[in-house]
Amino acid sequence: MLDYILQGFELRSIEMKNLKTIAVFALALGLLSAPLFAADDALTKLPFAKKLQLAKAGDPDAKMAVGEAYEKGQGVLSSGSNAAKWYREAALVGNVEAQFRLAKLVSTGAPGLKVDKPTALKLLEAAAKRGHAPSQNLYGLMLQNGDGLVKDEKQAVEWYRKAADQGLAVAQNNLGVMVLNGTGTTRSVDEAFQLFSKGAKGKDAWAMNNLGGMYEMGWGTTKDLEKAKAYYKQAATDGNAIAVKNLARLGVVWPETTALKP
Repeated sequence: MLDYILQGFELRSIEMKNLKTIAVFALALGLLSAPLFAADDALTKLPFAKKLQLAKAGDPDAKMAVGEAYEKGQGVLSSGSNAAKWYREAALVGNVEAQFRLAKLVSTGAPGLKVDKPTALKLLEAAAKRGHAPSQNLYGLMLQNGDGLVKDEKQAVEWYRKAADQGLAVAQNNLGVMVLNGTGTTRSVDEAFQLFSKGAKGKDAWAMNNLGGMYEMGWGTTKDLEKAKAYYKQAATDGNAIAVKNLARLGVVWPETTALKP
């Protein structure tokens, strides 16, 4: 049984928030968004008009690049509906990353684009089954939350594990949280420590924070407050607000100029 409760935590994944906050012990655990895969580097440097010309001519990579430009407002006014249109075009010719992005867009909606959870889930599940790690991770999160489908924490763990096995840092952290709490799987502080270690090596800020907590508590490893502070500092440097609170609790003042992520 946990001795005391300090913080709650938000579960996050690939720019989609979880629906609940869970109270935990001395370390605040959570899932942070992972960077998206970018379109072809050569295409990203082209003017938008040239990308659009190539996309209309049928270039599959250009279709992805145009979708990304519309989504991020790069060289053109941001438009979720136009981004979805071009991601769909790219997905139809086999671009699984475009399929993943399309799933995210229709899941949350955008100006001119209605929310369509059933379609989003179909796209996401199909991409996950094709081995796309970010899709596996996000599908796991939706299963964990019961977001648009029946909640199934055991299945969530399986999809997190598939993505984690491919080296996706955010999924390694997500799986670590599930294992640490014994959610949908057997609780194991040793495995959680290993997963957070992998996620931290992959530069996931929440994994760094959580690894610091494991060192602080001596869970799955020898208790080491200096290592705990070091990992909290790494997470804080990456903008993790909970890591800053953990440092303050240990008497370490973090510069207020650091841009923190909620």
